[in-house]
Amino acid sequence: MLAYTVEIYLKLLPYIQETPQQTIHLSYDAEADVLYVSFGDPLPATESELTDEDIIIRYREGRVIGYTILHASRRGFLQGE
Repeated sequence: MLAYTVEIYLKLLPYIQETPQQTIHLSYDAEADVLYVSFGDPLPATESELTDEDIIIRYREGRVIGYTILHASRRGFLQGE
């Protein structure tokens, strides 16, 4: 189980390296089935946009500060691929 868990995080590394802050905070709310992704320290958004894929893109002063991914467990990542 531990090796599987580590593999999930290693798959994130290329995406983390591409972010300007290179720090990503993840938080999963199992009851709501929502995954919160924040680039850098979590901050309140000043604007947001809901995509057709049920992902809320959060903005602050015109830049993307994170995503709120609705129905997260249905997307395969949390269940393993």
